[in-house]
Amino acid sequence: MASRQHKQSLSEKEEASWKRRIHNRGKKLSGADGVLSIRKFNSPLPFPVWRGMLDVINHVSVTLDVETANPWLEVSEDLKSLKWIGPGRSPPDTRKRFTHWPCVLGSEGFTSGRHYWEVEVTGNRGWSLGVAAESVERKYPVSLIPRTGFWSIARFDKHFNIMSSSRSPLRAGQIPGKVGVYLSYESGTVSFYNVDTKSHLHTFTGNKFTEKLYPFFETCDGNQLLRICSSSDLDLEEGRVLGMGTSQ
Repeated sequence: MASRQHKQSLSEKEEASWKRRIHNRGKKLSGADGVLSIRKFNSPLPFPVWRGMLDVINHVSVTLDVETANPWLEVSEDLKSLKWIGPGRSPPDTRKRFTHWPCVLGSEGFTSGRHYWEVEVTGNRGWSLGVAAESVERKYPVSLIPRTGFWSIARFDKHFNIMSSSRSPLRAGQIPGKVGVYLSYESGTVSFYNVDTKSHLHTFTGNKFTEKLYPFFETCDGNQLLRICSSSDLDLEEGRVLGMGTSQ
């Protein structure tokens, strides 16, 4: 009995320590290092233009790789949703698994081409999304910025940041309910869009990608899921916007 209480106490201390790390990182990391003007893209675009890019871009059906998931994360059976559950599980600590930050990668990586996917984040107050290189550090604390192989944006409570070495946060009013992520491998760019307003958030430019890149996800909100949208979600939304919804 005493042993179980001791283990529970340790888990609570670990959880409190981890939450402090997340909170502090949310305060410190922000910035913008892209050259595209957000003002140029912040007006809603006609829906056919917004989604027209999918004619030339590979809309990826992303699934989550459970072998990379931090033990404090729960991946749904369909490999499309992610939730923070805290300590309690002890999956095998393999080379692929993240053990410091609550991260997970997509199952499929890319070494060429243009790829696009969307993630539902409505109500989640602690998340990070983007792209990560295959060789990123998974066991020890590193800043999740381009220099260490991560290209992402993040929300931590009221902080909405571009995860880079500079410190220019995105406006809180731009926090999306659904995020579009666009990777153009050959041009060395990773772009983010607010799907709700059909507007551009940020583009990382000037990169020379040389290794496999994976969709990247992080969450520290135990109350809300992150959900990867499927192709059918995009088709349904297009039908609604263009007035082609099914009759009732």
